[in-house]
Amino acid sequence: QLQLVESGGGLVQPGGSLRLSCAASEFTLGFYAIGWFRQAPGKERECLSCISSSGGITNYADSVRGRFTISRDNAKNQVYLQMNSLKPEDTAVYSCAARYYSCSPYGSDYEYWGQGTQVTVSS
Repeated sequence: QLQLVESGGGLVQPGGSLRLSCAASEFTLGFYAIGWFRQAPGKERECLSCISSSGGITNYADSVRGRFTISRDNAKNQVYLQMNSLKPEDTAVYSCAARYYSCSPYGSDYEYWGQGTQVTVSS
């Protein structure tokens, strides 16, 4: 069974930081572009960031540009999302997703998905 697993979510105060990780089971992430998405209750799923299979190209949504950083370590089969200067509106379930080689802003283009990890930003 092909699966992505997210970790690193939790409760953090406004202005704080979290690092999310995305790990693969039964396949090698080095062949895939990885996107990070989030969805809050009552809202549409939002594409936050994507990194190409080699790590050479990254994309960011306007809402997180300058605060979030995507990176990957293919030797460890891991992709990360470093989140700084967190705001209450960042509260959502965060998921990673994989598709071959190149990034897409559309969730429907991604074949593999993780279960999601909750991020709550609150004072």
